[in-house]
Amino acid sequence: MEEGGGGARSLVPGGPVLLVLCGLLEASGGGRALPPLSDDIPFRVNWPGTEFSLPTTGVLYKEDNYVIMTTTHKEKYKCILPLVTSGDEEEEKDYKGPNPRELLEPLFKQSSCSYRIESYWTYEVCHGKHIRQYHEEKETGQKINIHEYYLGNMLAKNLLSEKEREAEEKEKSNEIPTKNIEGQMTPYYPVGMGNGTPCSLKQNRPRSSTVMYICHPESKHEILSVAEVTTCEYEVVILTPLLCSHPKYRFRASPVNDIFCQSLPGSPFKPLTLRQLEQQEEILRVPFRRSKEGVGWWKYEFCYGKHVHQYHEDKDSGKTSVVVGTWNQEEHIEWAKKNTARAYHLQDDGTQTVRMVSHFYGNGDICDITDKPRQVTVKLKCKESDSPHAVTVYMLEPHSCQYILGVESPVICKILDTADENGLLSLPN
Repeated sequence: MEEGGGGARSLVPGGPVLLVLCGLLEASGGGRALPPLSDDIPFRVNWPGTEFSLPTTGVLYKEDNYVIMTTTHKEKYKCILPLVTSGDEEEEKDYKGPNPRELLEPLFKQSSCSYRIESYWTYEVCHGKHIRQYHEEKETGQKINIHEYYLGNMLAKNLLSEKEREAEEKEKSNEIPTKNIEGQMTPYYPVGMGNGTPCSLKQNRPRSSTVMYICHPESKHEILSVAEVTTCEYEVVILTPLLCSHPKYRFRASPVNDIFCQSLPGSPFKPLTLRQLEQQEEILRVPFRRSKEGVGWWKYEFCYGKHVHQYHEDKDSGKTSVVVGTWNQEEHIEWAKKNTARAYHLQDDGTQTVRMVSHFYGNGDICDITDKPRQVTVKLKCKESDSPHAVTVYMLEPHSCQYILGVESPVICKILDTADENGLLSLPN
């Protein structure tokens, strides 16, 4: 092994990036101890060759903060490491404002509920009151049958749940709990809810939930996710702007931190095994076809009253398009006789307003798995936002080639009350 400014490590074929990072755990650079790596801080290895200049903006770099890496082919690289620090520590120490429970108190005092619509279940979180999971079915004669469970109820006002007590103790000791939200470790404030509907799978013990409130400055207290972590025990993640004034609960985007591995004399600009691996990947990159479509690979096109398409564009193979469903009013009306096409929200004054309508689009392309036409239920939901033209779109596939397309926007709020008993809207020409 070769000695250098920060020590030496060996690279094994097939895993240069991973082992560079693992090697940093024990190395020291330029006489300084390197901080331990954290899973929520992403790194990217760059191979600039023999001559390059360090960036002068963004993450800081110092010439003496490096390690010397040697591959199994005796190729040598000087890898300069970023100085990753947190600029929010002083603000957190100086914070004297309300604690997270006090920040959330306005939400608990007002009678507000958040909803999340999934393939079968609808979830209702009435903040400071209860969590309900329910499904509505329209029976013969237009009678609506509701199948529901309470996943938790709020404890007495003068009592704090065990999870809230733990959170307060952790806040005092600067140990804020975090959860991996879409690849980022995000701080949250937990609120425990118990005494839910008895669970037959756990000797009729009551269901219970942990509601995790996380900061999102532009949110309207939406339900981000609901998960059953163990039998009849749930985690519900709520986005709220109320926590964002507390520096310990703010979401911090983690930029990708570049590691620059400069080739030393006699070594190629990039390790041989890495170049061979990249060549193999290029050979394997053939025209790609999916039999079970996923959200990440596909994009979606929704034309109201016409069709729903999903497509993928590739610079080599061009555009691949699949018809998920086409609109036929008569087919939708037949579907609405057996399904709930119009969902209501009960206002504080006792009046009901239409919260969501569902439309059926059938006769899509034949599915390879079922040998039947694809079909999709489009759920149009009112979602208030500071941006009047904001649109949220998501696609679910609860059964093979049977989809749910959710479309949420402030634009929809203005037209939902025009829906008839079949969920059909009266739109201006």
